[in-house]
Amino acid sequence: MVIVGAGLTGLSTALHLRPEQRLRVFERGDRVGGKARSTRTDGFTFDVTGHWLHLRDERVKALAADLFSEGDLVEIERSTGVYTHGTMLAYPFQANLHGLPLPIVRDCLVGFMQAQTAAAMPDATPPETFAAFAEARFGKGIAEHFFVPYNTKLWGVSPDALTADWVQRFVPVPDAAQVIGGAIGLEQQGLGYNARFLYPKGGGIDALPNAMAARLRAQRGDVVELNAELERVDAVKRRVQIGETWHDYSVLVSTLPLPSLIAKIDAAPPHVRQAAQALRAVPWRWLDVATSTPPRISEHWVYVPEPHIPFFRVGIYSNASPAMAPPGCGSLYVELTDRDSAPDLPLIYEHLAAMGAISSPDDVLFAHTHDVDNAYVMFDAAYAEATATIHAWLSTQGIRSTGRYGAWIYNSMEDSILLGMDAAEWAA
Repeated sequence: MVIVGAGLTGLSTALHLRPEQRLRVFERGDRVGGKARSTRTDGFTFDVTGHWLHLRDERVKALAADLFSEGDLVEIERSTGVYTHGTMLAYPFQANLHGLPLPIVRDCLVGFMQAQTAAAMPDATPPETFAAFAEARFGKGIAEHFFVPYNTKLWGVSPDALTADWVQRFVPVPDAAQVIGGAIGLEQQGLGYNARFLYPKGGGIDALPNAMAARLRAQRGDVVELNAELERVDAVKRRVQIGETWHDYSVLVSTLPLPSLIAKIDAAPPHVRQAAQALRAVPWRWLDVATSTPPRISEHWVYVPEPHIPFFRVGIYSNASPAMAPPGCGSLYVELTDRDSAPDLPLIYEHLAAMGAISSPDDVLFAHTHDVDNAYVMFDAAYAEATATIHAWLSTQGIRSTGRYGAWIYNSMEDSILLGMDAAEWAA
């Protein structure tokens, strides 16, 4: 069999195949990991923005324990904030309103109680859009002051253009006591799926795919070929073209972005190509920022909903793992709202300093800009039918398109590893 892509899903697939199954793994990059990779500059380490490992599945916990020696992964209790109206609130916003101007707190509480009453009515209908979900679940005030502006910055489109299907697991939903308690100053912590996470003690999430690749090498030898880009898929003859060479396969597991895979399959019928053209994703632009002093705040990452601030999320690697920066320094990622124009660094530094993520603009040693084409897939009106159409056809061709971008979903690193386990079972 052939696996295209040596990110977490591709490596997990290879690791969980039956020993008698022959395989080749082709990776277009010069190292494994996909977006779970790290870079190092002058003693500073940066990931491709936040990659915190949240584990809940016993199989993945066992894999992590087997790949790493005791103490190599450190469990960290999440410290997360929401910076708005000049103050730092605890995360999640909907359960920690204390500190906002009192008229806003009032509007949020009134809206929340009205939403609870409406949801209890016998004629209540499930919301179809993400904006409707936020208002139906949390009320108009919380939606207008956090969910709508934050997600508009993140997605680059109105939340009215997004469905609510993807959101259920990832948005914390506090009860009335937690919302009211958070409004009067009883801080509500630990809500959500990612209250605790693991991170490599030595710094850099690339320790995870590197450990997986080392285990695969020990089991099967050099089955991973780097700098090997997929050019074409001949689904009729069941072969792939890597560079100038064709390789036969019995089954194919691809972790390429789903539209990219379809574009490389000559035999893909028109209705499948049309479905692939309907899929959209959000491009990402972020800064890696190194500072000569530590940040004034202790949060690991912070959500920033206010439209006039030119970024929507800031993560401070060195607050979670001191190894990510030299002693006394800071290592950050800053996710930018504008994905087209050159970053206005003085303005960005001014806002970072105001929120305490950096001590002063003068303390910035360097900032590097990065872009990726596919960061979050877009859950719009075309999404469900298009993905169903594509996956249904691929299943008839002996092809499994999986992983975050191969399946075209929103998920975590653990989910990507689990998808690899599922793909290995399918390949068997």
